[in-house]
Amino acid sequence: MIKPIETELTKMLKIKYPIIMAPMFLVSNTKMIIEAVKSGITGAIPALNYRTISEFEIALKELKDANCKPFGINLIVNKSNIKFKEQLKVCLDYNVDFILTSLGSPQKVIEACKPKGIKVFCDVVDEKYALKVEKLGADAIIAVNSNAGGHAGPTTPEILIPKLLEICDIPVISAGGIGNGKGIKDMLDLGACGLSMGTIFIACKEADITQEYKQAIIDSGAKDIVMTTKLSGSPCTVINTPFVQQIGTQQSWFESVLNKNKKLKKYAKMLTAYKGFKMLRNSSLNASYKNMWCAGPSCEFVNEINPINKIVSDLLQEYEILLEEK
Repeated sequence: MIKPIETELTKMLKIKYPIIMAPMFLVSNTKMIIEAVKSGITGAIPALNYRTISEFEIALKELKDANCKPFGINLIVNKSNIKFKEQLKVCLDYNVDFILTSLGSPQKVIEACKPKGIKVFCDVVDEKYALKVEKLGADAIIAVNSNAGGHAGPTTPEILIPKLLEICDIPVISAGGIGNGKGIKDMLDLGACGLSMGTIFIACKEADITQEYKQAIIDSGAKDIVMTTKLSGSPCTVINTPFVQQIGTQQSWFESVLNKNKKLKKYAKMLTAYKGFKMLRNSSLNASYKNMWCAGPSCEFVNEINPINKIVSDLLQEYEILLEEK
């Protein structure tokens, strides 16, 4: 039996181990969240994984009916997410346990969630934004570092986490690059209260993605991850497949100009995101030669397809062995 690990995150969410299975676009699903919670951790799903609000509501009802607690929802809070207001309302109606905010100001989310006791954790990549979300009333900061999958930050965790702890009074959760027990110990030793881990869970049995995507995670290492602006306009990490090499990783000059225009930027980002998400959906859920797969450098640690409970157990056993060796 692996001993519980007590941190500010475990106390806040009443979980045994300080791990959030990160929200992964088109990968996270209700089965994964239920298994994560059963394993003593928690997880979050991107609201944008559901095409309609009614599908999103059905998913939350499924989690509530399964007595899955705690679980979280990831909301994109910038203007490119035209469903934001409806998604937030559903989260409030179902009283989700926590919300992770990305790519914009969390002010509306925090103001709506505080009265209901819903925790709000905000993605940040630097000190300036961390101070802003703390002032707005965030319950914790998710420090997105340069090793993260998806939208990564510019700074290593070894630099970012101590900086944020020095200037902020709320807990800091590390996000990016961790795929083994040593990484968990390193982040907790740096002062993080927990970890948001995504790529290590992509090739799990419970994920409803293609076998090709899972095998690509197994076959790829950190050297195979590249940054592209083709998906959302913001830098995002993907596996360097032949298709990615064919289309390149930078926006065209025309797209770049549109993204810098104050009046057109919102619509340009929406168009880029629509096209990018369509590419991801086609390659993640269907067999395709146009493979665009999101992943982070921690795919280095994935060697086989396993159920979530084994992935969690292996991580925590490695962590426990390292503690005993001290």
